[in-house]
Amino acid sequence: MKNILNLQRLLVLTIAVISFCGCKKNIPSVYEIELKNNWSFQKVGDSLWLNATVPGSVHLDLLNNKKIKDPFFRLNEHKLQWIDKEDWQYKTNFDISENELSKQNIELDFFGLDTYSKIFLNDSLVLQTNNMFRNYVIDCKPLLKKGKNTLQVVFESPINTGVQKHDRIEYKFPESGNDLAEIGKVKGAKKVSIFTRKAGYHFGWDWGPRLVTSGLWKPVKMRGWSHHKIKDLFIKQNRLDSIASLTAMIEVDVKGETKKNNVEVFVNKKSIKIVDVELMNGKNTLEIPFEIENPKLWWPNGMGKQVLYDVEVKINSNSYTDSKSHRVGLRTIELITEADSIGSAFYFKVNGHAVFMKGANYIPQDPFPSRVKKSNYEFILNSAKEANMNMIRVWGGGIYENDEFYDLCDEKGLLVWQDFMFACAMYPGDEAFLKNVKQEAIDNVKRLRNHTSIALWCGNNENQWAWQNWGWKEEVAKEQSQEVADMMWKSYDDLFHKILPEVVKQYDGNRAFWSSSPSSARGKKISFTEGDYHYWDVWWGKKPFENYNTAIPRFMSEFGFQSFPEFSSVKKYTNPEDYDVYSEVMKSHQRSSIGNITIEEYMLRYYKKPKDFENFLYVSQLLQADGVNVGFEAHRRNKDICMGSLYWQLNDCWPVASWSSIDYFGKWKALHYKAKKSFRNFLVSYEQDEESINVFVVSDSINNTNAQLNVRLIDFEGNELKQWNKTVSITANSSESHLKLIKSDFLNTAIANKILIYSELVSNKKVLSENIMYFVPNKELELTKPKITYSLHENKTQFIVELQTDKLAKNVFLSVDSAYNFSDNYFDMLPSSKKYLTIKKDESDELESLIQSFKIVTLIDSYDN
Repeated sequence: MKNILNLQRLLVLTIAVISFCGCKKNIPSVYEIELKNNWSFQKVGDSLWLNATVPGSVHLDLLNNKKIKDPFFRLNEHKLQWIDKEDWQYKTNFDISENELSKQNIELDFFGLDTYSKIFLNDSLVLQTNNMFRNYVIDCKPLLKKGKNTLQVVFESPINTGVQKHDRIEYKFPESGNDLAEIGKVKGAKKVSIFTRKAGYHFGWDWGPRLVTSGLWKPVKMRGWSHHKIKDLFIKQNRLDSIASLTAMIEVDVKGETKKNNVEVFVNKKSIKIVDVELMNGKNTLEIPFEIENPKLWWPNGMGKQVLYDVEVKINSNSYTDSKSHRVGLRTIELITEADSIGSAFYFKVNGHAVFMKGANYIPQDPFPSRVKKSNYEFILNSAKEANMNMIRVWGGGIYENDEFYDLCDEKGLLVWQDFMFACAMYPGDEAFLKNVKQEAIDNVKRLRNHTSIALWCGNNENQWAWQNWGWKEEVAKEQSQEVADMMWKSYDDLFHKILPEVVKQYDGNRAFWSSSPSSARGKKISFTEGDYHYWDVWWGKKPFENYNTAIPRFMSEFGFQSFPEFSSVKKYTNPEDYDVYSEVMKSHQRSSIGNITIEEYMLRYYKKPKDFENFLYVSQLLQADGVNVGFEAHRRNKDICMGSLYWQLNDCWPVASWSSIDYFGKWKALHYKAKKSFRNFLVSYEQDEESINVFVVSDSINNTNAQLNVRLIDFEGNELKQWNKTVSITANSSESHLKLIKSDFLNTAIANKILIYSELVSNKKVLSENIMYFVPNKELELTKPKITYSLHENKTQFIVELQTDKLAKNVFLSVDSAYNFSDNYFDMLPSSKKYLTIKKDESDELESLIQSFKIVTLIDSYDN
């Protein structure tokens, strides 16, 4: 390990020497070394030290040392609740050379400490922390010595500390139930999550486990510098037309003083500007305007390319140089909330075009964030892009994600609705808490503001809604006092209507701030006619899926329905004796208070009862996909009212029954495949009443399009009963009914369960959209078993499946022993149709193994005939 550190240092010194020999002003002023080696940990009071990984967490270190079992398997989570009630300490040692020690300034940079910690350098206390989301930097040169140095971090129990904070106040905060204190075996079942600036989901949620972590969850770096260091660089966009006008906003720390300095700006490695500046001892702020001619615009996914410019700034001063760079996309983005004939609009305009936002809510991918690698981010965000999404909402009960997440969103055209990390709760409002949160906001706004993908800063998730609509306000006033209720609202007002918007205005003033999701406006109750909306009458209210057709807000930022993971995933965290949705294990991996019974209740409304456990899982996914898709299509058909459809939720953080469209193991559920089809730029959709069916064409394209709309009425054997064909002119960014079908012309009760309507929209021989409509619920369809033939072959990168059916094949589900997903799944095949699918393969994958594990299921196979 020591050799690796020495090699890193040698490389830095070699570069410095080479630069010095060629030209003195090229000597780097800054070096950085990540302190990731030689870490060990122990429970405070134990004598044994164990190997540790940094970045990491105590749970992972215990798991890696085989001191605990997999928290996700069966009921193991419940056996690990002792961990968060202990104090833990980490230590490492590192060598520092005389040359490194000679720098004028040396600092330790802690990118993420979870959460209550004391930092000791060579046995001296140098820092105490209390916020998982902050970046802590300390000057440490006076305590360093040549040779061996020791760094120790002691983490206090977040539960014990939280209980102390809980017990010190004389009033009681309202509770949402997401803090799973009972599972956590907290004395008195005290819910303490709101007192600690730590990821809320660690304490549990209605889709997540209770695993309250501690540890150095982000890197630790030692940084030495002489003369000057670029502390921060913000590329601010001022104007965008034939020339892009920008400003490099630079924060520079300086030791000493010199008048002969220059700032050089590079765009895509080409020097475009050099400016002489004066640097004074201490903190300096520089503003360097520059231009990019004939700028190429950055567009959201589905609207154009994601062009990113590499912008680098170098400061040369007193024989030293330092640089910092960012990738920047050039685009305009506005949140439009102006009054209109309905109420007040709520939509985003990008590069002058109103954009319908299609996407999902994102939660952290693991209770232990350090376990999430770039490949995990790649997979989830590629899945979002492949499903034709253009927006991801980073939900407020998780974490401000790693830079890699936002880098990939920039690359893939995925706009980010970014919540601050507050969710479903009222929070303290004392001076120390608010000061802590303000610095947290500053740290993260400054870290993320260069990302083109950031579209909006939002204060919190459902806090205002809970206070105003869940009865909290009245409950606190009645059970405690009006004075306590007023105090809680003042704390809310201070944080979400003053501190956070002021931080955004000061540090990222070109982007909009929205105080709470959902809300109509600052402090104003939710409404269908203003602001954004979370619609949960489906699921929590047990209302039918058809309600989505009429519950149309201005922007739907949350709605959804649950399903189970597929059987191959369930087998990874259960034993065969657990194969019942009401078994103890399956109930534990379901955190909604109304979970499995609600899935079954809705299932029996729309489907026949599945014959066994495996088919119950399969049908639950069909139910979720069909139900949520009613919302997708309704929102898009009504884009004159509603301009966003973000479902809950994209992903899982552990194996669980949940609202996700991708399970923890990366398997796409039926919902994700449905979103892929319904979020295409063009959508054919049906709206019906008792007498007629309107066939809509929805376009999110910024161009007008000519196409052919072909509609066929067929039975399940493939006989065509009627057809309608129409040439249509599709206006850009529109939703319009192009065809009205009168039901009495073709429909009667005798055949309603044996026929379907199939529509396709074709332009230049390309199918832009296709959709099927049935006339009765799935449980009433008169299906007969199809004969599906198939063949499998391969090329260098993928396996290819060819399918053919003689009659209607409903909800065809292909499964195979592979970690990858098919290009399509859970689809309907029309009679006498063929379909081609692919699935990625690794070099070691063999076709014969695929053939042996290949399995096809359709809806008729799921129940007893």
